[in-house]
Amino acid sequence: MLKLENIHKTFHAGTVNQKIALNGLSLTLNDGDFVTVIGGNGAGKSTLLNTIAGTFPVDSGTITIDGEDITDLSEEKRARFLGRVFQDPMMGTAADMWIEENMALAARRGERRGLSWAISPADRENFRRLLSELDLGLEDRLSSKVGLLSGGQRQALTLLMAVMKKPKVLLLDEHTAALDPKTAAKVLELSDRFVAEGNLTTLMVTHNMKDAIAHGNRLIMMNAGKIVFDVCGEEKKRLTVDDLLHAFTLSTAEEFANDRILLS
Repeated sequence: MLKLENIHKTFHAGTVNQKIALNGLSLTLNDGDFVTVIGGNGAGKSTLLNTIAGTFPVDSGTITIDGEDITDLSEEKRARFLGRVFQDPMMGTAADMWIEENMALAARRGERRGLSWAISPADRENFRRLLSELDLGLEDRLSSKVGLLSGGQRQALTLLMAVMKKPKVLLLDEHTAALDPKTAAKVLELSDRFVAEGNLTTLMVTHNMKDAIAHGNRLIMMNAGKIVFDVCGEEKKRLTVDDLLHAFTLSTAEEFANDRILLS
């Protein structure tokens, strides 16, 4: 479903601030794979997601989704293939628009827009049904502005909007990092359910090693723009945090040093 071949991305090339973010990275995800991505600061995790989304054009290499080469497509044209949830709950929704208006935009993602704008009674009934699955009481607040929601409510809504059109690939970029532990657990539970129900091919970047182990069917660890550890299936289920730290040391000949991840 997703294939990256020999991807290179360097920022500020040829200057004193040159940073190699992705260094010949290759990765293939099969249909329905749920892959968690972990690594230290500057490992290239978010750059990986941004290159898939088209936010950053790659310097070289190819990106294919469901057999279609999207390497040269703009971010806007890739949107019909992708669903994405960001770390910041304020991103991914329009704060000054109602909940139902945000959901209507998500429901029409990738479609040709006309001059008319209408949300039908059938649309509203569908939105209420979908929102009720979040179990956050939002189904009774369709005309509330999204900016009035809590961070957790907004992130759950963004997640729901990201999966409404069943994207080819779902990108979750540390989407629980800004939430309190209880709310983060709720959003992760919803993520697992939506991915399983839709059989969605998913990449989830996380700073939490325990979450990386507990969720998905495959785990990759990045360092210096490369994948240094890749494990799936039963082997992944048996992993511990100590196993991950040991694997990193074996793969890179250096100690894993990232306070944010280790403290998690």
